[in-house]
Amino acid sequence: MKVVLSLHIAATGTGTDIMGNSMKSAAFLIESHLTEASQGSSNAYFDLGVIYSTGSDGIEVDLIEAHKWFNLAALSGHDESKICRAEISLDMTAREIAEAQREARSWLQENTRRAA
Repeated sequence: MKVVLSLHIAATGTGTDIMGNSMKSAAFLIESHLTEASQGSSNAYFDLGVIYSTGSDGIEVDLIEAHKWFNLAALSGHDESKICRAEISLDMTAREIAEAQREARSWLQENTRRAA
């Protein structure tokens, strides 16, 4: 599929518009979820985990980032996120999981300070 899209972009010269709009849409989606997440929304945490674990909406797959968000959702009582976190952990090294956990703790500390 990527090859076909690349050929289409090369042939039509519309790659900048297609990719530019896609990136703007992805950035808007992430930003809106981050706003909700900063307010403690377990659904926003979960949605961010899904986005990063699947590479949806023009975002590259990032299992460390996905694990971080699934971890935050799980800590907020979101049951499905526990399953997702366990599944992606199978494709991660211990070092990557540790990094994701550090990032989750950092997120909590930063956002707890803002709320106080």
